[in-house]
Amino acid sequence: KRRSYANPISSLPPPAENAGLYKGLKELKELISSYQGLKDSGRGPSIVNSIITTAITCNLDKDIKEIPTDDSDAKDMDQDMRDMIVGKVYQKLMEIESRLLPCGLHVVGCPPSAEEAVATLVNIAGIDREDEEILALPQILAQSIGRDIETIYRANDEGKLEEVQLLQDITEASRAMVGGFVSKASDPSGRLAAGALGALGGMFGGASVALPWGDALKGTQFDGKVDVVAARKLFEYLRFCLEQVVKDNELGALTEALNGEYVLPGPGGDPIRNPKVLPTGKNIHALDPQAIPTSAALASAKVVVDRLIERQRVENNGVYPESIALVLWGTDNIKTYGESLAQVMLMVGVRPMPDALGRVNKLELISLEELGRPRIDVVVNCSGVFRDLFVNQMNLLDRAVKLAAEQDEPFEMNYVRKHAVEQAEELGLSIREAATRIFSNASGSYSSNVNLAVENSSWNDESQLQDMYLNRKSFAFNSDSPGSGMETKTEIFKSALSKVDVTFQNLDSSEISLTDVSHYFDSDPTKLVAGVRKDGKMPSSFIADTTTANAQVRSLSETVRLDSRTKLLNPKWYEGMLASGYEGTREIQKRLNNTLGWSATSGQVDNWVYEDANDVYMKDPEMQKRLMETNPNSFRKMVANFLEANGRGYWETSEENIERLRNLYMEVEDKIEGVEN
Repeated sequence: KRRSYANPISSLPPPAENAGLYKGLKELKELISSYQGLKDSGRGPSIVNSIITTAITCNLDKDIKEIPTDDSDAKDMDQDMRDMIVGKVYQKLMEIESRLLPCGLHVVGCPPSAEEAVATLVNIAGIDREDEEILALPQILAQSIGRDIETIYRANDEGKLEEVQLLQDITEASRAMVGGFVSKASDPSGRLAAGALGALGGMFGGASVALPWGDALKGTQFDGKVDVVAARKLFEYLRFCLEQVVKDNELGALTEALNGEYVLPGPGGDPIRNPKVLPTGKNIHALDPQAIPTSAALASAKVVVDRLIERQRVENNGVYPESIALVLWGTDNIKTYGESLAQVMLMVGVRPMPDALGRVNKLELISLEELGRPRIDVVVNCSGVFRDLFVNQMNLLDRAVKLAAEQDEPFEMNYVRKHAVEQAEELGLSIREAATRIFSNASGSYSSNVNLAVENSSWNDESQLQDMYLNRKSFAFNSDSPGSGMETKTEIFKSALSKVDVTFQNLDSSEISLTDVSHYFDSDPTKLVAGVRKDGKMPSSFIADTTTANAQVRSLSETVRLDSRTKLLNPKWYEGMLASGYEGTREIQKRLNNTLGWSATSGQVDNWVYEDANDVYMKDPEMQKRLMETNPNSFRKMVANFLEANGRGYWETSEENIERLRNLYMEVEDKIEGVEN
């Protein structure tokens, strides 16, 4: 739109469902259920032994440090230890099971099925809407038994078995309530129908009218205790959301645009975070760039920054990270109203402030007393789109970092100043110049092109990818010379990266995750930082996941494993993709290619991810046939990806697997070329 005067028309995201469990993960859940019923009997320890063995088989020991080795015996553990291990495994299973993922592709003009709508509405209902004075459904359920959902989330994250079970009960009750509500709005085919929605209207009268969620809570611990007024208000909001989903004017808007007619404008964004972007079929626009970050974004950012710094401190023997390298995306900041922008400012201990007209263009230094920790240095890599859209915010960021660097504070409490002073001496610059931390591409240029090199297999070694990143991303923004554009500052960029302890990115939408697009690894500097650090140490790498109300900070390797389990290796996901035919197979190949990209830029992909993917897609003759028939070109690329992963040392496997892949490659080549054997 910005570049070619096009008219973009919004469409719904692909139909979303919970990832669910399969194979060994499903077996684990059944074992945990058995343990909860029999833990006080003599069978408890033997069930825990089975849980440990199955968890190790499913590679969950990579995520759960508390899982003991296979040869340990649960009989030697006390009850608390057994409960803790089972609780940690259960918490990880629920994290996998409840993750929202797109199943297949969205068909323009086709409303979602009732089942697909439930998963989306449960996630919409899971977020407090303070502007509308609407409480989230998990909070309403928690309050009905005298608890607060935030304390349940924290205890769940710690793996306390009773709390993990309570959160699962709340999740299941939420799904049942929304499911009962949506079932009244679907037609006989299971699709949501505008006509059927009228039947929902009668549910929102006086107290005598049946509850919108029907009998969903019968027999549960929440039955009869729920605040009916708060719950009705929430379900009235869900009815509005459901109506917007079904209104769907995608085909109508498409034909109007092709006829050169006026298409109604509307905001773009994530329908779960902001259902006001519905209905689809609008000429989408973004937001006022001077209005971000909002106060709500600042509050969300503080939660993530605190958790990120605390996690790194705990894992680093109580030592704070001195510098964090992070990425700012244009579209993500539009969707979150500047959350990641606010994160950068909070790291350096500066608060963005609005002026009298509400434009965020002022800064306020947060005192060290209020901050309660050192000011953390940052190295910010802005995407090309962010640079184009948010030049005012880049100015604000640069001023914020330089403001922190100029404070006369002890080095151990101000790492921004500490590093700026070191760099000023090393490079012969003023402190203000040495505190340059906001980088991007040259004006008019986009991406580091690492993604293109990985996609086309046109790179020799990792140092070549790192040079591409350095050459294309070392252009600095300088608020002291407005209007001068981006200036080449390779030496400052390398010097700043050489002090980085942590690399960090954000995930803010359930539609797009780490391996769904190549942009994330294209902007990942993890191995580059190890290359420019004087001690050659690999930085810690974290990903913040704010796709649910319970925001998480996971390591990069944990996130890649979660992504692989819920998508690439998940029958629910790949069957949904294969049902979409040619394009679905291409999507599967893309995920594999992006996984290879993460190996190249970060080295954080486990061997078993490739091994299990090979078992799913390459070992099974029936699966080979389906992939070959739907999209032979993407199938050939998949085979090539596996061979490349092995050739570059990212995947160690048997000679038998490699031989099969070589033969498959020749077979698919012959098929594409039309050679008959």
